[in-house]
Amino acid sequence: SQEEVAKQAIKHALKALKKRHLVEEGAHAPAYIALSRPIISQGSEWKEKAEKLEIELQQCYKAQSRLSEQLVVEVAESRTLKAFLQEKETAMAELEKELTQTRDEYSQLKTDFEEKVRALELVLSECKELKAQLEQLTFRARNAEAENKRLVDLWMLQKMQDAERLNEANALYEDMTERLKASGLEKLAREQVDGIVRRSEEGAEFFVESTVPSVCKDRINAHDGGCASIISIIAGSSSNSLFVWDVNLGRVHHTLTGHTDKVCAVDVSKVSSRHVVSSAYGRTIRVWDLQKGHVDGNLRLWDIQTGKLLSEVSAHSLAITSLSLSRNGNVVLTSGRDNSHNLFDIRSLEVFGTFRATGNKVASNWSRSCISLDDNNIAAGSADGSIYIWSISKADIVSTLKEHTAPILCCTWSAIGKPLASADKNGVVCTWT
Repeated sequence: SQEEVAKQAIKHALKALKKRHLVEEGAHAPAYIALSRPIISQGSEWKEKAEKLEIELQQCYKAQSRLSEQLVVEVAESRTLKAFLQEKETAMAELEKELTQTRDEYSQLKTDFEEKVRALELVLSECKELKAQLEQLTFRARNAEAENKRLVDLWMLQKMQDAERLNEANALYEDMTERLKASGLEKLAREQVDGIVRRSEEGAEFFVESTVPSVCKDRINAHDGGCASIISIIAGSSSNSLFVWDVNLGRVHHTLTGHTDKVCAVDVSKVSSRHVVSSAYGRTIRVWDLQKGHVDGNLRLWDIQTGKLLSEVSAHSLAITSLSLSRNGNVVLTSGRDNSHNLFDIRSLEVFGTFRATGNKVASNWSRSCISLDDNNIAAGSADGSIYIWSISKADIVSTLKEHTAPILCCTWSAIGKPLASADKNGVVCTWT
C-alpha cells in the first residue's frame, strides 16, 4: 500500500543520512588525528576547521529533520488523497449503477414508445375508416333528408286531397239532406254519407272542430270490471284484453289479447291509426309506467332515443294520474290526485292554465283526462260519475255531464272530434254528442 511505501522511503532516507554521516566522519578522521597532535602553531586553524565541520554536521541534522517532517506531511497528504480516491471510487460505482438503471429504463421506455406508436398507428387507421364511414352516413343522411322532404310534401298533398274530399262529402251530405228531408229518407242518406266521411277520417281531425257534448248518445255495458282507458272506441279492461267497439252498431268489432295482467292505459299512434299502444299492470309496455305513475307529482320530459331526462318541474302536490298532449304537441294536460288539471307549455314547462271544480274528485291513480282535438276544451271525469268540461280560453266550466253511476276512470274525444267517450269503474262506456 501507499502508506507502507512511504514508511520504506523514510527508512531508506534515514539509512542514507546515517551512511553519509559515517562517510563524513571517516573523511574527517585524519583531521581529528592531526588535531590531536600537540602542534601549538596550528591549533587555532584546526580548531576553526572543527567548528566549521561541527556546523556542517548540525546543518545535516537539520536537513535530515526537515526531510523527516516533509515525509510526514507527504504521508498525511497521501492518506488524504487515498480517502478522496476511495470516495471518488464509491461515487463512480454509484454512478455506474445509476447508469445501468437508466439504460434499463431507457430500454423499457423505448419499448413502450414503440408500442404506443403502433397503437397510435392503429387508432389513426381506425379513425380514417370511421371518417370514411361518417362520410358515407352523412351522404345517406342527406339523401334520407331529401327523401323525407319529398314524402312530407306528398303527405301534405294527400292531406289537402283528403280535405277536399271531406269538403265534397260535406257538400254532398248537405245537398242530400235538403233533398231527402221531405221524402223521409234523411236517415238513410246520413248513413250513406257517414260512410264517405269515415273513409276520409284519417285527415279529418285536422279540419273538424270538436263540439261540447250535452247528451248521452249510447250507454254500453262494455265490461264486467273497471274500464281504465278508451280511445275511438278502444277499451282496456281488467280482463287483460282490449276491446275495439263499432260505435254505430254498438258491439265489439275486435278483441285484442296478449296482456297477462289488467290493462290500465291505451293510446293510438298519431302517425297511423292502425297502431294501438297499451300498458298493463305487468308492464309489458314501458313508455309510461302508469301503475307507479308520477307519485311525486312531478312532470318529466324524456328523450326516448337516449333515455335521458331532459327537464323536470313540480306539477301537482300529489300523484299525477294522466298526461294528454295537444294535437300540435306544444301543450300537455296533467291531472293529479290533488283534484286539479294543469296545462303546461311543453317547450318551457310553464303552467298557463289550472282547472278545478268543487265536485270534481279524481277517482283513481290512473284516471285519464283529455284535450279536444281543436285544443279548445278539456274533459275530466269525477268520482261521483260526473264529467266536467272546461273551455280553455274562458278558463271556466261550459258543461257538466251526468249519466254514469260509478266513478269515471277515463274520457276521450274521438278522432273526428265529434263524440266524447267515457268509461267508469263498473265497465260502462258512454258516448256523448
